[in-house]
Amino acid sequence: MPGWVVSAYNEYANRLPKDFSLQLIEVSAHKRTKNADTNKIMQIESESLLNAAPTNNKIIALDRQGQSLSTTVLADQLSNYYEQSQNISLLVGGPEGISTTVLQKCDALWSLSKLTLPHPLVRVLLAEQIFRAWSILNNHPYHR
Repeated sequence: MPGWVVSAYNEYANRLPKDFSLQLIEVSAHKRTKNADTNKIMQIESESLLNAAPTNNKIIALDRQGQSLSTTVLADQLSNYYEQSQNISLLVGGPEGISTTVLQKCDALWSLSKLTLPHPLVRVLLAEQIFRAWSILNNHPYHR
């Protein structure tokens, strides 16, 4: 990832307290060639994402067909998981997205936008929105 992505992600991730922390687990994308079977690659990458998620986490995939959340609804969702002492894993797919078979195994599907967003920006956007949700839950002045 470009330096600005690492810096921006870390800026928000480091603002969160330890009991509401983010852990980034990266799964490498498979090489794509002109004649590559993108459906097969998507399936392999999707399974890798699912397998990288810690055991017993709620699995939430980001998908354009998922539930559109406002920041306050995101805060409520995260609060519910927090109160249940339930960790979550947010899956961000590769260029083709996440396979249907893996989406069906997820506990929830969320959508950040109907727009197609570049992966570096998604990482930063997620970290910022999670910090913003935490700030709402804790009456922190960040969210006004």
